[in-house]
Amino acid sequence: MGAFDLKSALLARHAQHVVLVHFPIALFLVGVFLDYAARFTKRAVFATVASFNIITAAVFVFPVLVTGVLAWRWQLEGQRLHGTLLLHLVFGCLSGVLIVTTAVLHWRARDQENAGVDWKLRLPLEAAAALVVAVTAHLGGIVAGVNGPV
Repeated sequence: MGAFDLKSALLARHAQHVVLVHFPIALFLVGVFLDYAARFTKRAVFATVASFNIITAAVFVFPVLVTGVLAWRWQLEGQRLHGTLLLHLVFGCLSGVLIVTTAVLHWRARDQENAGVDWKLRLPLEAAAALVVAVTAHLGGIVAGVNGPV
């Protein structure tokens, strides 16, 4: 398979998860950075862009989780998970829950009454979620063979 062989890359049975997973990771981490920047610089534009990024990341969580489960079923023929792959699944599900929870808080913050209260919960939750996302991504890199041997 060549580097620019799109047909092979897109139709590989596990490729969709590997391609899709980068969108919510990038959107969420940039959204967290912008939310912190908005809080400390008091710039509303940062808060708006952070909300859009985090809510969009939450939308992408669902196809990423589905394609991850499908990759496991197809690639490993549904065999029992253990070790790094099991940890990746657990942390992936936890990441998804944390991203969606953070997105719900951002959605609620659009109402000015909730905006003042939610950031006190939202910022620590975002920091924890970013850490869990980073661990999940690292474990995924190990599973894919990028961050070391399987």
